Formats: sequence, structure tokens, C-alpha cells
Amino acid sequence: MASIGFDLRKEANLSTMTLDVLRTSEIEGEVLDPEQFRSSLARRLGMDIAGAAPVDRNVEGIVEMMLDATQHFERPLSAERLFGWHSALFPTGRSGMHKILMGRWRDDSTGPMQVVSGAMGRERVHYEAPAAALVKKEMTGFIKWVNTGSGPRPSTQKSLDPLIKAGLAHFWFVTLHPFEDGNGRIARAIADLLLMRAGVAPSGAEESDQRFYSMSAQIRTEREQYYSVLESSQRGDVDVSAWLHWFLNCLQRALEYSEHTLAAVLNKHRFWNSCARTVRNPRQINALNLLLDGFEEDLNSSKWAKLTKCSPDTALRDIHDLEKKMILTKGEGGGRSTHYVLAGA
Repeated sequence: MASIGFDLRKEANLSTMTLDVLRTSEIEGEVLDPEQFRSSLARRLGMDIAGAAPVDRNVEGIVEMMLDATQHFERPLSAERLFGWHSALFPTGRSGMHKILMGRWRDDSTGPMQVVSGAMGRERVHYEAPAAALVKKEMTGFIKWVNTGSGPRPSTQKSLDPLIKAGLAHFWFVTLHPFEDGNGRIARAIADLLLMRAGVAPSGAEESDQRFYSMSAQIRTEREQYYSVLESSQRGDVDVSAWLHWFLNCLQRALEYSEHTLAAVLNKHRFWNSCARTVRNPRQINALNLLLDGFEEDLNSSKWAKLTKCSPDTALRDIHDLEKKMILTKGEGGGRSTHYVLAGA
């Protein structure tokens, strides 16, 4: 990555971060629009992208938290910073229909904090967090440990490998469950912050805040194992060996999978190297960039017109021109299902 040039690294970083914020929400069962994430990230990173979508405030909040964790990883963690992340995740002060405590640790006013699944009356308790009265003291020790490496217990005094520290921080935070909601997403943000501090970034890259792998995307792929190893490790004497083994192997798989994300960026680069002189129409350039960036909907003439802000007739002319140049071709289906894909895709 250090050898491919600044613009391509920015593009790869944008693709990776879009995947990251999208998947960390999906792990919790929340499915949001990927184009909104991409638009929000691109704007905050100072990048111009085609067809920028209007962005929901919930999307903005997740993006704000993830960027703060990964672009300002050198800043100390604090209770106020965590409260800010929590507020960003829940801009209305509600999780779904329920009002939640904001800007402070949870309490036990509605009963103990439990991770539960199953239908009402047949619930299964997977985990019960420590009592709320312990949270402030435990979080003070946790924050000190994250910032200095010296924990409140003798077993945490010795120096830790930074990758192991990232795995422990994830586990420790989600086990304390200090907030009413959002603990998983914040735990993954803390792990990302510590992975950035550990230097899991391209050697020689000018932008030290760039990264080209996504732990959240890999965790989403392995979600059942993720919850299973968390649950088993939180029982009994809290032996975290199995959790750390899984976490480090998950990181390895995330780094390996990053080749797919980077291949898409390099493919886009090669495409424009070969088509730069053939395609000069700004509307066509914008629409093709959407397809190259993995536009997840079927791109038909009406969507083309909406995305490029032109008339339906102009959209058809643009499309037919690219068909003649063998850059676009019709996808499977016809009639009302007619849509267009990149030739050879």
C-alpha cells in the first residue's frame, strides 16, 4: 500500500472504513444504507465522490465515533470521550423505542444488565454484567490501563504485547457493559484504537491514520463464533485464553481478507487508466464510479437519471453510448427489470 500512491491509499482507506462502520452496526442487527456511510466518511475525509447520498443522523454518529477512535488514536481515552461516543451512537437519546441514560454509566433501575435472547417467556440469559454500583470504579481502572498499561491489579502490571492488549480491552469493556446500549460497538472502537496504536498500518505510509483492514467486517462474518467465545469466556473463572486465541486469528483473517477490498480499488485504478480517454462525460464518470465502488442496487435508466441529475432521455443516451463503447452491458432480465452492469464484471 505504501507504494501505490496517495490518492489510491485514500480510496482504499475510504472503502475499508465504509465496510467497517457498516459491519459494526450489522453485528448488532442494525442494517443501514452503505451509500450513506460512504458519503459521510468521504465528506469528513475531504474526498469528492459520485452520487453523494443524504445522510441520516444515526449514520453520522457511528461515523463520528469510528473516525475519532481511528484517526485520533493517540489521544488518551477518558470517561468524557466514551460518553461522547455513546451520545453520538444515540443522537435522540433512545435505543429503538426506549429512552436510555446518556452521558453517564448505566444504573440498575430497571434490573440487572443482562444479555438475553429468545421470545418473551422463554428468554435465555447469556450473560449478566457486574452490578452498576461497581461500574464507575471498574471503568476508572480500565481507562487508566488503556492509557498507561498499568492496571489496578497485579496481574495487569506487566507489559503486554499491544495486539493482546487490544483483544483484552475489547473483552474487558464488553464484560463490564458500562452503558445501557451500544457496548459492543464501543468495545470494537476501543479495540480499533489500540490496534492503531499497535501500528497495524502500512509501513512507510505517509498517513499513519489510514488502515486497510476491517476487524468489524471479519467479526460480522464470524458473528456466531464471536458471541459464542465471548459467552464461554465470561463464565466461571474468566479464563480469556480462548477469547484471545480467537481474537488474534480473527485479526489475521481480517488482514488476509483486506486483499479483496484493495483489489477492488486497484481494479478501479486500472479501469480508468484504460478508459480515461474514452469516457469524458461527467455524468458517465460519476455513474461508472458508483458501479466500480460496488453500488449494491440494480442501476437502471431511471436511477441513472436521479443519481446524475439529468432527464430520462439523457440518461438513456449516456447508457447507450457506453454500451456502444462496450463499457456497459445489460444485466440479466429484461423489460421492467432491465439494468446495466460493467462489461466483463
